Parts: sequence; C-alpha cells; structure tokens
Amino acid sequence: MNAFELKLREHGCDKVCRRDVEILQINVGKLCNQTCTHCHVHAGPDRKESLNRETIDRIVDWLARTGILTVDITGGAPEMIPDFRYLVERIKALTPARHVMDRCNLTVLFEPGQESLPEFLARHEITVIASLPCYSKENVDRQRGDGVFEKSIAALRRLNAVGYGTRLDLNLVYNPLGPKLPPMESELEADYREILQRDFGIVFSRLLAFTNQPVGRFAEDLRHSGRWDEYLSLLANSFNPANVGNLMCRTTLSVGWRGEVYDCDFNQMLGWQLANGAPLFLWDVTPESLRDRVIRVGEHCLACTSGCGSSCLGALSGGNPQSAGDHKL
Repeated sequence: MNAFELKLREHGCDKVCRRDVEILQINVGKLCNQTCTHCHVHAGPDRKESLNRETIDRIVDWLARTGILTVDITGGAPEMIPDFRYLVERIKALTPARHVMDRCNLTVLFEPGQESLPEFLARHEITVIASLPCYSKENVDRQRGDGVFEKSIAALRRLNAVGYGTRLDLNLVYNPLGPKLPPMESELEADYREILQRDFGIVFSRLLAFTNQPVGRFAEDLRHSGRWDEYLSLLANSFNPANVGNLMCRTTLSVGWRGEVYDCDFNQMLGWQLANGAPLFLWDVTPESLRDRVIRVGEHCLACTSGCGSSCLGALSGGNPQSAGDHKL
C-alpha cells in the first residue's frame, strides 16, 4: 500500500473511482522547444514522440460519438507537432462545437512557422492556458531557461493584441520553484494581475496554481538533490481530504500520442496505461464503460491532494486540511 492509499484509509476511503468523463485530455507527444526543470513529461527539442494524422482522425471520430464537450490539448509543446492545426480544426468542426484548451508555453509563438499562431487560436476561440511560473524574470529563467521570461511577456502581449485576456480566455499557470506547495491561488492571482498590468500592460483571465508533480524530470531533480523524501513528506503532511472528491482523474480521460488511455497525464508519464487483460486504446472503450472504474493511484497523487489541491484547472479547494476523522470521502 502506497502513501496516498494510506492517507485515503485514514479518512475512511479505500479507493477512488471514475465518474462521467467530462474532459478528454490529449497529450500529443513530448516534442518541446524548452527543457524545464519541473517538467513531468521529460519533454524537449530532441524528443520524437508525436501524434500523427491517422491517430488524430481516430480520436476525433471517437469524440464525435460521445457527449464530451471539452478537449484539453497538452504536450510537450502541442503547437509543434505537424498536425496541431488539423487537430484543432477537426475538433472545432464537430457539432456541437467543442470547447478546446491549448496548453501553451508561450515561447513557442516565436518558433519558425508559428508567426500566425495567435490569430489561429483566436479565430477558433481556443482557450489558452499559458505557462508563466512567476512574474519575476529571475525565477522564470531559472526554471524554464535563459530568456524565457522576456519571450513570454512578448508572447502575452501578442495574445492580448488579438483579444486574449478580454474577449477570449487566457489563463496563466503558476508552479513553485522547487519542492514547495503553491500559495493560495486567489491571493497569488491578485499579485500577478497587479504586477503584470503595472509593469507590462498585460491582462489575463485567471491564474491556475499547480503543485509540482514528483514525476519525470522533477522527480529526477528531487532525487539528485537529495530532497525526494523531504518533498514526499511535505505532500503527505499537507494532505487535504476535501480535495479527493474533486480530483481531475475522476472526470478527465487522458489519451497518449499513440491513442492509449490513462486515468491522468501523470499516470501516462509513469506508463500506467488502462488495461483489461491487455492495454486499452481510446477506440477500445466508451465513456460509459469507464464509469465507476477504480483509478490507479500512487504516491504522486499526494501532489494533487495537498494543501489547496492541484489539477490541470488549478486549485481544488480552499486549502484548509481537516483533521483525521472530520472528513469522510
């Protein structure tokens, strides 16, 4: 029994089960123009894994037969795969039109061939979820690489110019620098809003605060620095049972670049594929067949349930852990 399961047991729960699928999250691969220290995907410029057109067609055809209305496109840098725009256009052509989110690292806007990306995203009314782990140049460059902050600010200005942050949703993502929990999302958002507007004239819709996952490159960094046990203890000691009911794995289905399915993107990076005697692909399942299925959990799940909680759409609760026995799951 892992540390997360022990925490569940302490609060009267022995398993976490799926509910109705509300979001299809597509990880298009590991190709990225950045190599970030906190990355759970191990993404980078030399990675070759990439969603191809044939798999896109199979995924979108499957989606068309469901009532799932939200599609979350992630990577890597999703926009760098050759068929990113084809994927977006096929999803948006479905009836009724789906809500599409693009997880953008901002600096991809300055890659060759991406000159018209802001206009493309705006034309299709794509929600942009943009990585900006701090409003400080020093902290951003330390986590994401030299020069990333200045490029990110320039990219945000380009997005603002085509209506993002006013007419269109532009959500920024914060994650801590190192093995710490994020502060209260609402308080941090107020600081972001004030400083970005004052210093750079930038506006945005929401701030999403993420907890760094002990998976991938961040896990390697924790082990290399000798802080793995310290961070896992921090997560376990900050366990908040109020977050369990809102875990994203209960309503999100993760699909990989080959079409394989997982409970979440973090399980995907661990290779924990859904199976039923054999590994399952998206076209092997229906949303209905997944309801009430037990979710595979591990110690990394503590990151989603600690403090204010963490999901791909930000904090899960107000962040006040209740004492053992006060909250039944």
